Amino acid sequence: MRPYPINSVSIVIPVYNEAQSLPELLRRTETACAQLTQTVEIILVDDGSRDNSAELLQLAAERVGSPVVAVILNRNYGQHAAIMAGFEQCKGDLVITLDADLQNPPEEIPRLVAEAMKGYDVVGTVRGHRQDSAWRRLPSRLINLAVQRSTGVAMSDYGCMLRAYRRTVVDAMLACRERSTFIPILANSFARHTTEVVVEHAEREHGESKYSAMRLVSLMFDLVTCMTTTPLRLLSIVGFGMALLGCLFAVTLIVLRLIFGAQWAGDGTFVLFAVLFVFTGGQFIGMGLLGEYLGRMYSDVRARPRFFIEKVLRAPHAPVRAADDSTNSSITSSRTAS
Repeated sequence: MRPYPINSVSIVIPVYNEAQSLPELLRRTETACAQLTQTVEIILVDDGSRDNSAELLQLAAERVGSPVVAVILNRNYGQHAAIMAGFEQCKGDLVITLDADLQNPPEEIPRLVAEAMKGYDVVGTVRGHRQDSAWRRLPSRLINLAVQRSTGVAMSDYGCMLRAYRRTVVDAMLACRERSTFIPILANSFARHTTEVVVEHAEREHGESKYSAMRLVSLMFDLVTCMTTTPLRLLSIVGFGMALLGCLFAVTLIVLRLIFGAQWAGDGTFVLFAVLFVFTGGQFIGMGLLGEYLGRMYSDVRARPRFFIEKVLRAPHAPVRAADDSTNSSITSSRTAS
C-alpha cells in the first residue's frame, strides 16, 4: 500500500431541516478544515428541507471567498441520493461525507485525511460511546452484522456517515446507475484497502432523527437487497428445509394418530391450522423478498433520475479546483436564474 497524495479535499454534507444546527455546523467545519494544508470545498446539499435551511446555505455560498457550495434539490430524495448529488459536484482528490446533525464532530476531519494519505481507499469510522437510544443501537448492530456476512468486508459500523473516499472510488460510484444506493457498501465494493477509526459521538442538540421506524425498515431492505442476492438463495434453502420438516411432521402425526387415536390431537384441527400458518408465513416472507427485488427492477427499468438539482451556488473565487466549461456554464446559468 503506497501513500496517497492529496491536494484537495471535498466535504459533502446532506441537509434536511437542520436550520438550527447549520450556523454551528458551518463554523466548526470551516475551523476544522482550516487545519488542513489542502484546498478545501464544503458542499452542502439541501434535500428538500421545509424550513429555511436552503436560504441559509445560499447565504453561506454567496460570501466572497467562501468554501461553501450550496446544492439545492427540488424535493426530498433521501440521505444517500443527496450525497450522490454532492459527489457529482465535488472536485477533491479526497471526499469526506458528514451528517449535518453534529452528532459526529467535524473536528475529526483532519484525522480522516491523515489516514487516507497512508494509502487507504476508504476510511470508515466507528462511533465511540454512542449516544443513541437502545432501540436504535440494537437494530444497527444486527444490520452491521448482516452486511458484514453478505459483503465479506469487515467493517463494524456502516451507519456512521463520517467517512472518507478516494476520488477513484467516488467516480466508480457515480458510474453506477442503480436507484437504491447504500453508499458505504457500494464504496467498499470498489475499495482495495479499507480501515476504520474510532470517533466521538455526541447527542443531537437540535431537532430529532429523520429516520422514523418506517424509514429504518426501508433502509434495512436497501441493505439486504442492494448489493447481494443472498436472500434469494436463503429463501430456497429455507423453503427446502420447511418442506422437509413438513413431510417429517406429517409422517409423525400419522404414526401418532395410528397409535393413540384421533382424540390425542383434537381430531387434528389445531395441528392442521398450525401447519397451515407456518407454510403461509413462509410463503408471505418469500413473496415479500421477491417483491422487493421486482420493485427495484421496475425502478431501474423506468430509469428515472435519482435526483434533480434545482440550482448550484458557488462563491466568487471559491478555493476549489477549476471545473470544466460545461459545469461552469451550468453554474452561471443557475446563479442567473436564482
